[in-house]
Amino acid sequence: MTLPTITPDEARRLIASGAALIDIRAPDEHARASIPGAQNRPLDTLGRIEDAPAVVYHCRTGMRTGANAARLAAAADCPAYLLEGGLDAWRAAGLPVTEDRKAPIEIMRQVQITAGSLVVLGVVLGLTVQTAFLGLAAFVGAGLVFAGSTGWCGMARLLAMMPWNRRQAA
Repeated sequence: MTLPTITPDEARRLIASGAALIDIRAPDEHARASIPGAQNRPLDTLGRIEDAPAVVYHCRTGMRTGANAARLAAAADCPAYLLEGGLDAWRAAGLPVTEDRKAPIEIMRQVQITAGSLVVLGVVLGLTVQTAFLGLAAFVGAGLVFAGSTGWCGMARLLAMMPWNRRQAA
């Protein structure tokens, strides 16, 4: 099943009339930037949406909501919509976004930066210092294949334990 997409202005009007705004992104993404009033209900833990006259789902770009439209539709007992273009389109429309620049960047972006850096480092060292350093690039690549195949990412787990990813007590 596919859900209808609506523009940020249409979503704003629906929300003003009582529709629930559901952010399906991970908590670390939501903490960094969010639409005021959005409920963070990550896709992997999304349950039934009850007691709302309508639901507007969003992610960052609209790709995740579009790819999971059937699952999102099944979670709502009321009319449901996808925010076309997600948070990025909301921001581009000049609508308010709450941002916390002190929050760490999303774990998966940290994984991408770290993995990419390690692969480049391994290749450069392998070509200039010792060919054995090419093993570093191969190891990281194998880890990414394993993570994609199983859904378990050791690098993400390790990065999540880093001090900058731990929330400070208020």
